Amino acid sequence: MSSTSSIPDPADSSGPALPNTPMAASPLTRAVLEIDEYASTLGWDQPARLFALVDTAKLRAQEPGLASQLGLDETAQSTLTPIEQDEVPAGTALDKFLGTIAWPDAVTGCALTVERLMLPPSAEGTVPNGLNEKQLAKWVAAHPDRQEVRMTVAVLRDGARESAVRLREKDSPTEVLTGADLVPGLAEALAATFED
Repeated sequence: MSSTSSIPDPADSSGPALPNTPMAASPLTRAVLEIDEYASTLGWDQPARLFALVDTAKLRAQEPGLASQLGLDETAQSTLTPIEQDEVPAGTALDKFLGTIAWPDAVTGCALTVERLMLPPSAEGTVPNGLNEKQLAKWVAAHPDRQEVRMTVAVLRDGARESAVRLREKDSPTEVLTGADLVPGLAEALAATFED
């Protein structure tokens, strides 16, 4: 996959700082929150975005020109650098697209940010039986309790996972929910991109 852009590094004083990324968080959590914050600067109603996660120190050592282009100098404290990949093809089912991905060895992990409609658990019992996927999507879109969410999910080759979920109605960096198992299906699909 080719890189098209990088997310600003929170330690880079020339770019926008990400003050809401907790420094005590794991490198994977910081990377997920960095991607979430980047996606929030683009606004809502955006297509899915795929990112390679690379080891920052190795990137600086092996690709100094690219590291310089991305603003990753020696003062960068981030240990994982997200690099946005080419656009996810419009109209392609996400699971089919992810099934076509193969990462080079230099990629430590990957992440995806995607917007979806979500219903509260209390609405599960009201879902009509026998709906196909298209009908279900239409039903959810018309439901009065639907919530628009942006989900950012990341996985590493070693199996580590992290997710961030942001509600559109609470669009604030202090209202982002994080956890390893928030979006397990998407995490599984991303982990499968590292399988031989």
